[in-house]
Amino acid sequence: MEDITVLKREALNQIDRCQDLPALEECRVEYLSKKGKIQGLMSKMKDLPKEEKPKFGQVVNELKSEVTQALENKKKALAEAELEQRLKREKLDITLDAYTPVYGTMHPLNLVVEAIEDCFIGLGYQVAEGPEVELDYYNFEKANTPKGHPARDMQDSFYIDPTTLLRTHTTSIQMRVLEEAHGQMPIKLICPGKVYRRDNDDATHSHQFMQSEGLVVGENITLSDLKGTLQFLVDSLFGKGQKIRFRPSYFPFTEPSVEVDMSCHICHGKGCPTCKGTGWIEILGSGMVHPNVLKMAGIDPLKYSGFAFGVGIERIAMLKYGIKDIRDLYTNDKRFLASFKRFD
Repeated sequence: MEDITVLKREALNQIDRCQDLPALEECRVEYLSKKGKIQGLMSKMKDLPKEEKPKFGQVVNELKSEVTQALENKKKALAEAELEQRLKREKLDITLDAYTPVYGTMHPLNLVVEAIEDCFIGLGYQVAEGPEVELDYYNFEKANTPKGHPARDMQDSFYIDPTTLLRTHTTSIQMRVLEEAHGQMPIKLICPGKVYRRDNDDATHSHQFMQSEGLVVGENITLSDLKGTLQFLVDSLFGKGQKIRFRPSYFPFTEPSVEVDMSCHICHGKGCPTCKGTGWIEILGSGMVHPNVLKMAGIDPLKYSGFAFGVGIERIAMLKYGIKDIRDLYTNDKRFLASFKRFD
C-alpha cells in the first residue's frame, strides 16, 4: 500500500508539470500503458495473501481511475491553453483600414452608347444590331446609293470582295430591319455599332469609329417630329437649355436632308474655343427617309413617311467629356480610363 501511495503522488505531480500535449502523452504511456507502472502493481497481486487481494485490486483500480481523470483534466486544460495562444497569434486587428478593391470603369464610348439607348428605349424604340462585314446591297443599294452613284465617293470603303465590305454606316442595319418588317408599322429603332472608312488617323479622325443611327417610319411622321426627337436627345446628353438648328445638307437616303447644330454647351452660344467662336457645334446628320428607300423595302411612301438620323459616338464623347484627341479613346491607357469614374 505504501508503494501505491508513493506512485499516486509521483504520477499526479508529473501530470501537473506537463507543459504540452506530447509530454502528457508520454506521462500516460508511463503510468497507464500495458507495460506502465500502474499495470506493474497488478503483477504483485500474486504474492499477496488471498484475503488481501480484493482490497489491493480495488485500491489499484481507484489509483488507475484517479490518474486517468487527472490526465483528462490536464489534457483539456492544455488544449484550451493552446487554442487561446493560437487565437492570440491569429487575432485580426479590426482597427486597421479595410482593403479597398480596385474596380474597373465604364469606357466613355460605352457611357455615351448607354446614355443614348436609355434615352430612346424610354420612348419605345428598339435597339437593333447587324453584321459589321456587310453586303454592298444593304450598305449602299438599299440606302438609295446604287453602283456608280457619286455619293459613294463620300465614303471610301474597305472592300473584302466586289460584293462585301466593312460597313461604312449603321444604315445597313436599318435597311435589314425595313426589309424584315414586311410593311408592319410603326418602326422605331436605334442602331449603335462600329463602322469603318478609309481615313488617316489624327486627333479628330479614325478609320474605325462608332455611330448610333435612329429610324422612325409610320403614318404622318414630319420634320417637326424629327426636331422634337433630336431636341430631347440633346437635352438628355448635355442638359436642358441647349438649342438646336437645322442646316440644309445632302444624304442619298434622306430627302430633305439636314445637318444639326446645337448651341455650345460650354459658352451657351456666346463663343469660345470649343465652338470656334460661332456659338454652335455640329453634332449629327438627319432627314426625312427618302421615298425610294421606302419603296425598296415594300413600303408605300404615299401612306407612310419617316425620319432618320445618325450621331457619331466619339464626337459626342469628346464634346461631353472634354476629350481633345480621338486616339485617346482607343489607346487603352488606364490613367485615361480611370478619370471616368466620376461619370459612372
